[in-house]
Amino acid sequence: MQALWMVLAALIFAVMSVCVKFASQDFNTAEIIFYRGLISMALLAWLAKSSGVTLATRYPREHGWRSFVGVVSMGAWFYAIGHLPLATATTLNSMSSIWMAVFLISQGLWMRHTLRKSYAAQPETRLAIPPFPWGLVSTVMAGFVGVLLVLRPTSAPASEWVAALGGLFGGMFAAMAYMQVATLSRMGEPETRVVFYFSLGSAIAGGITMLFIGISPFPGWSALWLVPVGVLAAVAQVCMTKAYAAAGSKRNTLVVANLQYTGIVFAALLSLMLFGESIPVIGWVGIVLIVASGAAATALRSRS
Repeated sequence: MQALWMVLAALIFAVMSVCVKFASQDFNTAEIIFYRGLISMALLAWLAKSSGVTLATRYPREHGWRSFVGVVSMGAWFYAIGHLPLATATTLNSMSSIWMAVFLISQGLWMRHTLRKSYAAQPETRLAIPPFPWGLVSTVMAGFVGVLLVLRPTSAPASEWVAALGGLFGGMFAAMAYMQVATLSRMGEPETRVVFYFSLGSAIAGGITMLFIGISPFPGWSALWLVPVGVLAAVAQVCMTKAYAAAGSKRNTLVVANLQYTGIVFAALLSLMLFGESIPVIGWVGIVLIVASGAAATALRSRS
């Protein structure tokens, strides 16, 4: 069942990204984040009340961190959606598994450095020094080669590079957000409460940013694109959180994490059908390389 929840979440996120692309024609990123958070909050408050789930929490600090990294990731992703082909923006945002591998490599190298210093004073600690993570390093390098193939530096206009860097940046913070979602699930926090506080953080962050960058003129009927952004985001977040919470075993968590890549396929199909954004062969090679690297990185992390 957890696999179905993740595929459903990936599909809904892809449909939501279409709505974001339409909304970005009339609203800036801060406004989309603000209204997305506000609408999601209302929906989740109703859902919590109807299901008998209280919104009071004993872990405000943990929810605060999840909201912070989640909002940064979402803001970078929404900006990328507005300035890049939909499939490209989704691919860059889906590099969370590769970024998790980067975090693990950094942690391992620091541990090796610390233990080597200890070995100089106590030779018996040499056996405790972990081996160099060649496997993870290889997956990370392959993943970033895939990014180069997707972006094609020689053909991409300079204006797209800011959005591309934003997409990569968003993927890094998405990795932090997924890690925090898993932590909150282990603490026993229900899905509705986790997503509600993320939506609250989104509304606050978006509202504060709007005070500095301004508000767009009301565009009329096209403002209705903001409604499905908020509704679909809330539903997709609940599905994703349910998927990780229901995984249980390490093997099931591995399957769930890899199924997020179905969102790239959904986004590519929607991008082609609605916006005529086709991806050249070299771009698909890059996407396959990123997906394979992310899956391999997830598998290697599960063994550590």
